[in-house]
Amino acid sequence: MIEVRGLAKAYGSVQALRGVDLSVTAGELCVILGPSGAGKSTLLRCINRLVEPGAGEIRVGGFGAPKDRRQLRDLRASVGMIFQDHNLVPRMSVLKNVLTGRLAHLGTASSVLQWFPDRDIAIAMRALERVGLADRARDRSDRLSGGQQQRVGIARALAQEPQAILADEPVASLDPKTARVVLDDLRRAAHDLGIAVLCNLHQVDYGIEFADRIVGIEGGRVVFEGSPGQLDEAALARVYPGLDVSRAFATGTAGRATATLGSGPA
Repeated sequence: MIEVRGLAKAYGSVQALRGVDLSVTAGELCVILGPSGAGKSTLLRCINRLVEPGAGEIRVGGFGAPKDRRQLRDLRASVGMIFQDHNLVPRMSVLKNVLTGRLAHLGTASSVLQWFPDRDIAIAMRALERVGLADRARDRSDRLSGGQQQRVGIARALAQEPQAILADEPVASLDPKTARVVLDDLRRAAHDLGIAVLCNLHQVDYGIEFADRIVGIEGGRVVFEGSPGQLDEAALARVYPGLDVSRAFATGTAGRATATLGSGPA
């Protein structure tokens, strides 16, 4: 469903991605692990064409490199995005925020007026039901907790009826209990709806708990790919150079330790 081959991207003299190969199948939750500055966020932005790749090939479902604005719109309509900071309109209702995920499916006039047919409202309500927030549909989004707002972001992505979902550090600001609820929502969306989900995380323990497959990126390169059970000390040391992995595994704090490494853009 998501195919990346030889992807490279530079920002001036900084090489963010160096020949990345990656695939995510329908119904799979793939977690990307790596320190800050490793290239995780750049990878997701290239897939959704928020930034233009320097080299390589990307395919999402039936979409390759868009040749015009219409093809770009169609590509983005097929890819749901979930951000760390929710990106909701605070004064807008929960339902209206979720319905913005349907805008690409409307005609120009309906999009401008934000007039949504009953079918789109039904799709949005089903998405809210999946994340357990149907009863908050009429509330303003700024009256929800941070975790609930992130789940509205997931519902908005689901309302697009996408082929793939890209989640960029979706639980970075959440407490452990709420983070697990959000990640479980993403895993169920992948498994139940057949969506390819690619999720950037810092926390190794969450990756091991929720991922079907883990890809480790360091210095813009893939340095590990395998099942959560294959992420041993040697693999973790390649993903997070400088981490005392034997101590992290012994104390069960691998996720918390790696979350503090590095700084700057991911």
